[in-house]
Amino acid sequence: MSRISGGRMTDLSLNNSQNTVPDLEEMPITKHLVILRRHLIKITGLILILFFCLLPFANQSYQLMSEPLRAQLPMTSSMIATDVTATFMAPFKLNFFVALMLAMPFVIYQLWAFIKPALYEKERHLAMPLLFGSIVLFYAGIAFAYWVALPSILHFFMSVSPETVAPMTDINSYLSFCLKLFLVFGLTFEIPIITLILILIGVVSTQTLVEKRRFIIVGCFFVAMFATPPDALSMVMLAIPMWMLFELGLFFGKLIEKRRASTT
Repeated sequence: MSRISGGRMTDLSLNNSQNTVPDLEEMPITKHLVILRRHLIKITGLILILFFCLLPFANQSYQLMSEPLRAQLPMTSSMIATDVTATFMAPFKLNFFVALMLAMPFVIYQLWAFIKPALYEKERHLAMPLLFGSIVLFYAGIAFAYWVALPSILHFFMSVSPETVAPMTDINSYLSFCLKLFLVFGLTFEIPIITLILILIGVVSTQTLVEKRRFIIVGCFFVAMFATPPDALSMVMLAIPMWMLFELGLFFGKLIEKRRASTT
């Protein structure tokens, strides 16, 4: 009787443990979609709240973003609006972009909360620092684009402008140019994180990356040639940080491999 009751107790405890930790592989796709929708609603809600809170300051935000260009324009030139709605739509679009950038840590956290149950315990400890690092590097890329790359690129284009041409940039064109530049630099600054992930999951080793370094450097310049405006200065200002960031990711990858070798 005692063994039977013990068996019942064991079965009950197993059933309880199975109820508390659901099998993610057996969870239907609709359940995953419901959970994902819950996270997306939170993300959308925060972005909308930030958007409407920042909306009264939309014109000031555009003034701040246009400061590098206005500093390079001649005294007789100014920014123009070639569309009737441009004076409203350009700050409106920028306001949404600013709200999205401010909400980015929360967006990444919600995505992390969605994929966290599918990860092993060891993967969770590694994923959180990588997520934090990706946020910091993304903001660093945008800051580098605004304070370093953008003024240099604008100065180059203004200096090669013919004397008989008065540069007067449309506000929508300038906004599109800046947003593309910010996104390109923000994403390329994620190279150390991408390099570390590839090393951690075993896709490549640091030895392989060292052997292929020359091809990776050429690839950085190749990508920069298509991702930046058609001038050598923009290409160099993107390609060299990409190369340096790759070397940074390779350095930390070597540290991780040494730690693995010492623990085995």
